[in-house]
Amino acid sequence: MSQHTLLPFFSRRRSTPVGAPAPDDAGTEQALAEAERAARSSVVDAGVYADGVRVASPRTLAATYRELRERPGAMAWIGLYRPRESELTSLAVHFDLHELAVEDAIAAHQRPKIERYGDTRFVVLRAARYVDADEKVEFGELHLFVGPDFVISVRHSEAPDLTEVRRRVESDPDLLRGGPNAVLHAIVDAVVDGYGPVVSGLEIDIDEIESEVFGGDPYVSRRIYELSREVMEFQRAVRPLDGLLASLASGLGVGSAAEELRRGLRDVRDHVVETEEQVRGFRSALRDILTVNATLVAQRQNEEMKALSEASNEQNEEVKKISAWAAILFAPTLVGTVYGMNFDAMPELHWQLGYPFAVALMAGVSVALFLVFKSRRWI
Repeated sequence: MSQHTLLPFFSRRRSTPVGAPAPDDAGTEQALAEAERAARSSVVDAGVYADGVRVASPRTLAATYRELRERPGAMAWIGLYRPRESELTSLAVHFDLHELAVEDAIAAHQRPKIERYGDTRFVVLRAARYVDADEKVEFGELHLFVGPDFVISVRHSEAPDLTEVRRRVESDPDLLRGGPNAVLHAIVDAVVDGYGPVVSGLEIDIDEIESEVFGGDPYVSRRIYELSREVMEFQRAVRPLDGLLASLASGLGVGSAAEELRRGLRDVRDHVVETEEQVRGFRSALRDILTVNATLVAQRQNEEMKALSEASNEQNEEVKKISAWAAILFAPTLVGTVYGMNFDAMPELHWQLGYPFAVALMAGVSVALFLVFKSRRWI
């Protein structure tokens, strides 16, 4: 979506705190409610929290805005799945989201990053999950808008499923009292924890590929290539998280709650570093496997060429023997054929020594050819 499309909506950004009503709130909420009833809402779950407890579960964005206004100091956590442009525009107007961040959330296909727009942080994460049935890694994209009193999660794929994250956070009031930062930490932690099964699945695939390489599987090269691409994509998802987490930790401020979250982010960062090291090891291992496979393929090709050459040499020897004996037998046949012609006017036809001479000639030519072929090792 271009900036020109968003400007009419962003010109109405809120200039008062969330708890203060705007002059046209009633008309805006009514129009939004009608629009949401006319089309399927992309809101997966929306909750309003106060003092570490969920106090409301509105079903529409308009109801969420209303609940948040009526409860000063509360926090809203809105989960969206493939939202429509109108819904993101409504959120942008109400929560004063920057148009560039909204554009990124609409277009998706962003790299992991964190950007700050005033009091709002825009975080992009790449989730991953290993699909055992297909032996492939599926990647998902998660966009988070985190402000002083709200968290908005936007998903464009099935992964990650934040239902369990919300359930776990809601079961811990002390954690939920940490506000949007605590929710952000829980989401990032869940995304990073999801990398563990992916690492295990890739490790199993690499072990299987090693067995296939030394087993002579002719299709293993394709599998190596496909797995290398998945590992590269996984590395692109993991590598930026180290700097992202460092930026999050530095922006938490001071206080015991902030220090506790900072310790949690350091733990997540340790997992990220460990995962990145494993992924680098996978890439190195796949490069080595590819080199070994190329060497083994070349060796097999050389052995096949050697076998073909040996077979060709054996055939050549047989052809030589056959040709030599054919030539030896051809000589007496030629002499016998000439003397076997029934012509009266033929030289030496009535010669008394003609028969012994013909036999001697055939024998002599045959012996001479035999000696020649024998000297050349054709026989």
